[in-house]
Amino acid sequence: MTLAADFAQNLKLQADIVRVVGDYVSLKKAGAQNYSGLCPFHKEKTPSFSVHATKQFYYCFGCGEKGDVFKFVQKIESITFPEAVRAVARKIGVALPKTTFSSEAEAKDARLRTALLEIHERASGFFQECLRRPEGARAREYLSGRGLDDETIKKFRIGFAPDSGFLLRDRLKGQFSEEVLKESGLLSWKDSTQQSALSNQPNRRSLDSSEQSARGLSASARDDKAVVDSGENLKPEAQSLKPEAGFSKPDAALTMYSKFRNRIMFPIANESGRVIAFTGRTLSNDEKAGPKYLNSPETAIYSKSRVLFNLDLAKEWIRKEYAILVEGQMDCISVYAAGFHNVIASSGTAFTQAQAGLLGRFSKNIIVNFDPDAAGAKATERTLGLLIEEEFDIRVLTLEAGFDPDLFVRRKGKDAYREALKHSQKYFDYLIERARAQFPVRSAEGKVKAVNYLLPHVQRVPSRIVRDELAEEIAQKLNLDRAVLRQELKHAAATRKTATLKTSAEAQVTDAEKILIRALASVNQVRSEESVSDRSGEDDAFDPARQARFVLAAKRLHVGLGTESLIEALLNLSDGAEVMELPVSEGERNLLAAILMKDDEELTAEKIEGATRALVRVQIRRRLEQIQRQLESLRAADSFQLRSLMDEKLRLKRALMNPGLSSGEISSASAD
Repeated sequence: MTLAADFAQNLKLQADIVRVVGDYVSLKKAGAQNYSGLCPFHKEKTPSFSVHATKQFYYCFGCGEKGDVFKFVQKIESITFPEAVRAVARKIGVALPKTTFSSEAEAKDARLRTALLEIHERASGFFQECLRRPEGARAREYLSGRGLDDETIKKFRIGFAPDSGFLLRDRLKGQFSEEVLKESGLLSWKDSTQQSALSNQPNRRSLDSSEQSARGLSASARDDKAVVDSGENLKPEAQSLKPEAGFSKPDAALTMYSKFRNRIMFPIANESGRVIAFTGRTLSNDEKAGPKYLNSPETAIYSKSRVLFNLDLAKEWIRKEYAILVEGQMDCISVYAAGFHNVIASSGTAFTQAQAGLLGRFSKNIIVNFDPDAAGAKATERTLGLLIEEEFDIRVLTLEAGFDPDLFVRRKGKDAYREALKHSQKYFDYLIERARAQFPVRSAEGKVKAVNYLLPHVQRVPSRIVRDELAEEIAQKLNLDRAVLRQELKHAAATRKTATLKTSAEAQVTDAEKILIRALASVNQVRSEESVSDRSGEDDAFDPARQARFVLAAKRLHVGLGTESLIEALLNLSDGAEVMELPVSEGERNLLAAILMKDDEELTAEKIEGATRALVRVQIRRRLEQIQRQLESLRAADSFQLRSLMDEKLRLKRALMNPGLSSGEISSASAD
């Protein structure tokens, strides 16, 4: 997909990369223009991810990920570059021009994503209507028994999938291509040729338990607009998703039917509130009905490990307060309906690092409230591990035995739940209690097991100060010798695998080299003001990149330095090229990023001239060392060469004594 000419570049000039990245990563100021945080692209405990506000790029010293605002959004959202441009435009409120596509494959991919979003919205509407129809009576009765009123059902767009395998299919077939239907995850299919062969066998089972009634209903349902609008009422963008709009024609050999049947349907929405998947809770007690909860498969718009149920409704409350993390969707809905709007659920999967990163964009304060049974306790421990590594401020709420959050709210009320939240434990107090319960600490063996249970959790804590505090707590509550425990913790901490920033290469680079590297890298820097002329109207205003380029290209002062190849690459940097995309080694790229992240001081003509003089002196000293070696190897008979070298040595020493050594003296002072 391509946008109007120069739109992406102009958008990049307007976008504040710190603000955009800050929506995904908790950033702290680390310099005048530099911000740092934990890298979202690899697992780390010590921040090695940096964002430069002026130069508008990010770089991770741990994994080497780098780029501009578009590259960041493209990678973290797993989307294409055009989609990233659109996402950035939406974030900063810039209207998008008409879009075109660079290839048919790109256009088809974009249409498929749009179609999947549309088909899920339409399926959600279908399920909601079915819940209100007579066949939804049992589902309504179930929801009422779970304490959900009409307002809550409408808020969460809860619906009902009828027992027929064909009603949803027939509603969608005329509006979407077979490819979209198959990719949606809403339908299953069989080869009808095989089905035909089976039809001649006696006692053949029907496709689903209500096949006969479905056949009778489908004909009349085709014109029933109370369930789903006809294709004629589609939005303009949805019209283009019909089978003739570039997708494959339906394959008559396939018999398609609804994946969700006789189930209460809970829509799963993305952060923006668009439905991207479903969870279906069966109403049947038949062992052939399938699992109690059936989830949508992963699709082009849905990855279960990257989605948090109810985040679209809860995110603003989470920003203001904290997050309440529960396991199930019914837990989440009941707690939300009781007035706790900052609740989310992991929804059909164990809590993941991607979900922790997603949640961390909104708040680092969280109360974990999983079920109090053994499975819930195990899930809590796993989740705590991920949250500790992401440096969340964590508390744990353990309800009475037999009470999950849903049942607790319904039986004891919202005031009791609010009081329980107030008395939630610090996460390590919870873990110590777990250790004491599992391993009686009256014996030495029990204490060893308890400490071994706790050590992995201590290892995950990035801060040494916090680890020391935890050691005090463990020693006190388990009645252990503090010195012995500290030794164990010290050993455990030493084995922690953390990404550390290597600064040895940077330390070997002189300040003069850093200044000139910064100057060269500013050649494509976005300026907040247009260039102006001096009073004479003849010369441009000071340009550090131009001055550094002139001196280094003409006098070759960087030759022989450890940064020679990096500076040479910067000298060859073309206009418009990204400085972090230079064809240099990974070590040199790390060095470049480290230097650019610390450019707190303004580049002035005096600084460039001072750096130039410093490199002249380096060249002079190097030449003096070379002369000294030559003098030591000369014979007395070589009087002419001896005299020549002595004269040059004297001239160079005088040059070193001159505090105002200028770039104009370089050729004579450093000549071989």
